[in-house]
Amino acid sequence: MEFKGTQTIEAPREVVWKCLNDPAILQACVPGCESFTAKSEDEFLAVVVASVGPVKAKFKGNLVLSDRVEAVGYRIAGQGEGGIAGFGKMNAEVRLADVDGGTELTYFSTAEVGGKLAQIGSRLVSSVANKLADEFFKRFNANVSAMAKA
Repeated sequence: MEFKGTQTIEAPREVVWKCLNDPAILQACVPGCESFTAKSEDEFLAVVVASVGPVKAKFKGNLVLSDRVEAVGYRIAGQGEGGIAGFGKMNAEVRLADVDGGTELTYFSTAEVGGKLAQIGSRLVSSVANKLADEFFKRFNANVSAMAKA
């Protein structure tokens, strides 16, 4: 599955960058996130409760940042285990650019699921994953824009 999108955030690029690296802000933006903690500067541990069709599970995962260029972007590689519900793996690239009125955040992500999640059907899983990504960026945009105006 592939996901991509662009958001214009009403905040300077340095503020958006700082927020993209703040575990508390990320936790507040990830739907169903119970915890999001930094293991190191480039590695995070997360616990997320997600429902896809009839399957609801608590996923425990690991995210690693690489190719980090301050205030420009990075790559994210992650994987999560949801017990009998299955697993998920993702890779993403996030880029920032200055635009009139703030910062343009562009993302491109690929995801793979296995176990019961894969049995549900790729169209449903893809639809839910796309909805969750949209919700994350909507929340992120609202939080960061509000911070920049404060």
